[in-house]
Amino acid sequence: MNITRTAAAAAALMMTAVAASAQNPIIRDNFSADPSAHVFDGRVYVYPSHDIPAPYDYARKDWFCMADYHVYSSDNLVDWVDHGVIVDQKSVPWVNSTSYSMWAPDCNYKNGKYYFYFPAGQKPKPGQRFAGNGIGVAVSDTPYGPFVCQEEPIKGIGGIDPCIFIDDDGTPYLTWSGRGLQIARLKDNMLELDSEPVAVSEVPDGFKEGPYLFKRNGIYYYTFPWVEKDRECLAYCMSDKPMGPYVFKGKIMEQSETECWTNHHSVVEFKGQWYLFYHHNDYSPYFDKNRSVCVDEIHFNPDGTIVPVVPTFRGVGITPAHSNIQIDRYSDKDEAKVDIEFLRDENTFEGWKTVFHNTASEYKEPIWIRYDRVDFGKGWDNATLRCHSLAGGKIEVRADAIDGPLVAEFKVGGVSSWNEITVKASSKPEGVHDLFVLMTEGNHIDVDWVSFK
Repeated sequence: MNITRTAAAAAALMMTAVAASAQNPIIRDNFSADPSAHVFDGRVYVYPSHDIPAPYDYARKDWFCMADYHVYSSDNLVDWVDHGVIVDQKSVPWVNSTSYSMWAPDCNYKNGKYYFYFPAGQKPKPGQRFAGNGIGVAVSDTPYGPFVCQEEPIKGIGGIDPCIFIDDDGTPYLTWSGRGLQIARLKDNMLELDSEPVAVSEVPDGFKEGPYLFKRNGIYYYTFPWVEKDRECLAYCMSDKPMGPYVFKGKIMEQSETECWTNHHSVVEFKGQWYLFYHHNDYSPYFDKNRSVCVDEIHFNPDGTIVPVVPTFRGVGITPAHSNIQIDRYSDKDEAKVDIEFLRDENTFEGWKTVFHNTASEYKEPIWIRYDRVDFGKGWDNATLRCHSLAGGKIEVRADAIDGPLVAEFKVGGVSSWNEITVKASSKPEGVHDLFVLMTEGNHIDVDWVSFK
């Protein structure tokens, strides 16, 4: 798909957008969930739902609470831009403005327009106490808005978690959950059903929601969150037709180890690699109704079946060495002597720190953490470490291995607050390397980030 926008429009977009950080979670200043990812004009756009703390007029303080939608985009999966709110429950004519039920959305492109599909609680009609959820559509000339909402939801359906899939021949299909998983063709106007809904019944027993349909090498993948045991895992079926029949194949991702009851996802190809977008409760470990979007690579077997995805902190993409490299989003670590903790429990969006600790009187081997895929580029001289230690010690940074070339050495003095230490580099690798950060002296050192400039 080749969709162009003017240079002026692109400049205005970047002026009004706000940058977000990389690694998992990819959205680091808002709670976000149910990510729907699509590639438009060489950028990945993610349309998630937006978890918020329950306000005074929302009775269920222990439940999901969502009042609007943002859209985020990136051209490298590392640097993300928040384009702001695109739809709000107070601005949609048919939505109950205090329902706080703007759950998982989706968006796609057809006929020169972008169509954003979203569920929400409807305004009760006279004599009604509860109107249930409708699925609405908002339309825009660009993937980031402004979006104009239709006056009424789509007729003939209700429920949550719409997914809009457009086949290679241009035929649009809408699938959603509510009274099971269902799918129907849409008319070319993208606003009306063109077939009766069909139940996707070839799925295992147990609670299911959040369907996402995609196509790869002529195979249709119908994917969905599924409660196999205690919490939702991600599962999938395969077919040679978009409306089935489907054959259940297994799981994409196991249920969360952090006891996040939900998961919700999308799958997209970008620059020749396929990615799984999903959510966990990283920033809210004690309340799983506040979630955060993550991304990891997804791979396929020769027969088209999916290799199960293990969630990572490191995520995807190559990190520039000149950025503040958050080594707490690690690739691997010494499990016994390296811990990850929030910088401040009072504001988890400030992120995490890496805690190196050693109770032995002498070092038998270095205490380490690995962060992979760092691009050092060329023309840099100094290394900076943000750290904290009451007793002091020494941190080393090496390239590619625990005993690899020494890049920088930091002598950490005992201080009562966070400190940035800058030193001349011991060696200056070029190109992409893995980082090994090691505590080689001391009993306790906290590290926030390391950078090379």
